Amino acid sequence: MILIADDDKTVLMSLRLMLERKGYEVVTATSREEAMTVIRAREPQLILMDMNYSLSTSGEEGLILLRQAKIFRPDTPIILMTAWGSIPLAVKGMQAGAIDFITKPWDNTTLLSRIKTTLKLSGKASEDNDENRKTSTFDRSNIIGRSPALLRVLDTIERVAETDAPILIMGENGTGKELIAEAIHKNSSRKNNPFVKVNLGGIAQSLFESEMFGHKKGAFTGATSDRKGRFELADRGTIFLDEIGDLDPACQVKLLRVLQEQTFEPLGDSHTRRVNIRVVCATNADLPAMVAQKQFREDLFYRINLITVTLPPLRERRDDIPLLVKHFAAGYKDVHFTDDAIRYLSSLPYPGNIRELKNLVERTLLVGSKDGNFTADHFKSQYDGAKSLSPNATVPATEHGMTLEDIERHAITEAIRQCGGNLSRVALTLGITRQSLYRRMEKHGIDL
Repeated sequence: MILIADDDKTVLMSLRLMLERKGYEVVTATSREEAMTVIRAREPQLILMDMNYSLSTSGEEGLILLRQAKIFRPDTPIILMTAWGSIPLAVKGMQAGAIDFITKPWDNTTLLSRIKTTLKLSGKASEDNDENRKTSTFDRSNIIGRSPALLRVLDTIERVAETDAPILIMGENGTGKELIAEAIHKNSSRKNNPFVKVNLGGIAQSLFESEMFGHKKGAFTGATSDRKGRFELADRGTIFLDEIGDLDPACQVKLLRVLQEQTFEPLGDSHTRRVNIRVVCATNADLPAMVAQKQFREDLFYRINLITVTLPPLRERRDDIPLLVKHFAAGYKDVHFTDDAIRYLSSLPYPGNIRELKNLVERTLLVGSKDGNFTADHFKSQYDGAKSLSPNATVPATEHGMTLEDIERHAITEAIRQCGGNLSRVALTLGITRQSLYRRMEKHGIDL
């Protein structure tokens, strides 16, 4: 049973008709008191709740109803209904225990999707018994490891992948957030549709709207043809918004609107486009702390993290290191790692996590050994060599007053010098992709 609480009888009638046509049992209430009578007598599967029940628009009555409902039915999910201009009120509701919010007027397709997702998430635990788990067809793709910390993450994404719930993946750099996002998409009902990756940290504020929403020919100087944005390219699929913590406040507002309404307008076009997308975000930043410091919008934070997954750093899953090493070496013939090599690799701190381990293994294999046997000494030489390229090892910022940009520029130029201009080797040494290296060289004006 779904309970709808709203003082507007037109809203109640509209929602009742829509939901009953989809096979849901619906009970309506026009006041806080009436809603609580229903909640005391029956346990709703879901509550759709307006925030105002009188001429006042403070939302205080809605907050009281929300708190009372959570006391009597703590496990019942609640979706708030509020006007776009009252999103700060919805944020207060999320803080009080609501699971989601929608803005009026809503799109029926979007609302039904939210309801279906919420019901599926709230009832998922009872469906996932041991027998179901044994017959799981979950596609792990290239996610390597069986440590308890990793298995807990995989268990969570297996449970939510089939829903349309927005997911926030948190974790340090190099922990495999993109692989987790790909696994979510591959195990969802959208797997045959686009998976569009966007590095928000690499998009300038001035280009954000064009990159994300597209533009029409002539919309600005240099717009010589129509261009589809990332949201349109991801229609009916999944959009992966990486490094969302790097997004500036002005762009956060624009992103919130499209995530909430799933509509946008390309630059230079007055025609509103609608998309059907699943949103997965990732960041290495502490978003809750950024929200507290007013550096990240709280309403956007609640919109993207219906489900939060935190990836463990490699130092918390050392049992997986031997498996990862063998995986990274799979493309090389006649390679053997001695026991002391595995012990050495398992003992390193890995501030760069899996990406650092991958670079160290591949760099060592590229240098090679005489007989194909790799010992701890082989890896030590490459690990020490990489450390010698560290900007902090050669020119400490605290001693020379260098900025972070100065350190980055120095690290790149030093790596280019020591690698003889071989950019593939430079990228491996620095632990970044060739594309990232090209962007950084262009940024700092570095030429070969």
